[in-house]
Amino acid sequence: MSAATPQALPLRGIRVIDYSHFLAGPYVGRCLAALGAEVIKVERPGSGDAGRQHATVLDDQSSGYFLQLNMGKQGVSVNLKDPRGRDFMHRLCDSADVFIENYRPGALDKLGLGQAELRARNPRLVYCSISAYGHTGPDAHRAGFGLIAEAKSGIMQMVGTPGEAPPLLRISLGDMYTGIHAVAAINAALLGRVRSGQGQHIDMALYDTLVSMHEYAVQCYTLQGVLPEQTGHDMPTSTLYGVFRAADGDLVIAAQVDDAWKRFAALVEAHGGPAGFGQDTRFHHAVGRNAGREAILAVVKPWVAARRVADILALLDGIDVPAAKVQRIDEVLADPQIQARGMVLEQQHPRYGALRLPNLPFRFSDCHTPVPAVAPDLGEHNADVARALGYSEAEIAALQAAGVLASHRPRPTGDQP
Repeated sequence: MSAATPQALPLRGIRVIDYSHFLAGPYVGRCLAALGAEVIKVERPGSGDAGRQHATVLDDQSSGYFLQLNMGKQGVSVNLKDPRGRDFMHRLCDSADVFIENYRPGALDKLGLGQAELRARNPRLVYCSISAYGHTGPDAHRAGFGLIAEAKSGIMQMVGTPGEAPPLLRISLGDMYTGIHAVAAINAALLGRVRSGQGQHIDMALYDTLVSMHEYAVQCYTLQGVLPEQTGHDMPTSTLYGVFRAADGDLVIAAQVDDAWKRFAALVEAHGGPAGFGQDTRFHHAVGRNAGREAILAVVKPWVAARRVADILALLDGIDVPAAKVQRIDEVLADPQIQARGMVLEQQHPRYGALRLPNLPFRFSDCHTPVPAVAPDLGEHNADVARALGYSEAEIAALQAAGVLASHRPRPTGDQP
């Protein structure tokens, strides 16, 4: 932090209603909470967010998945089938700046939580929808997950070994990338509201977002008529740039820039490679390297395979050629760089004890970013939120007794609204 007077986090004073489940929506809510917003996660009674029972389940209340995506939020559980629950929810949304949902288009209209109704009640509301295909177009009505968007986007087709089915990407690229785009769009809409006084509807689609990620594939086709193909462990259009197997593990090498390539090739020659490899001017420019890719790989692969990862990295660090070991998760968590950057959060949970979960990458020079509160239990903050909306203690007690505001433990469920 600089010597300037510490500032409040940028979104302090912004109230967010997170009526979402699983991944993309909850991730948006977590990010906004980390940026200072008051985020109230709303779940249905009994089962709550289906993410509570998804991956690394700790008990019938939480999973590691839920704890990671919902830290820093308050939690309420409302029965929206009861008119009193709908009234509670409308009062809550009337008080809000942002509403997040990630259900199929139209699913929330029947609950009185569609964007048209909520924005008519609260014109300043920024209403963010996340879905597989968006709210327009011939596929808008179709269900989908990140896996579907990854397959349809063209990204999956480009990865893997030629002649084999592409692999699963193993991280939720569609959900997380769409989520952070939603964070950007919400902040832009909030800034625009300062001038216009009006909120708006943000329509985010996983499919759209992944198509937007293509930094070169679309250009290759539209400008040159070239379709990207599976290439395995390197990039034919960017030699030398890829994954290589050493004697004791895997590493990546990025020597695709002319100057870096010349240093790398000279190093390979000096440490057992073929004579003249570093002086071969055919490979001193990108076009020549790409044309001679197979000849280059025929030298580099055995050179790497004969050495240990640490030894190769030491050599490449010495000549300023970017390279890195392909790390396991335990190595990532132990990495001094990750530790120095605070990218592993440590929380103390009243039931589960010490938790270590990934941090978010936001860094501000003049804002203190405290460790967020642990993810809420189902309905944990019912009474607190109701009081803030003006409900009396007697009214709160009546809503709780009737099950309109619920706080019992969840059970496994599907993903219906």
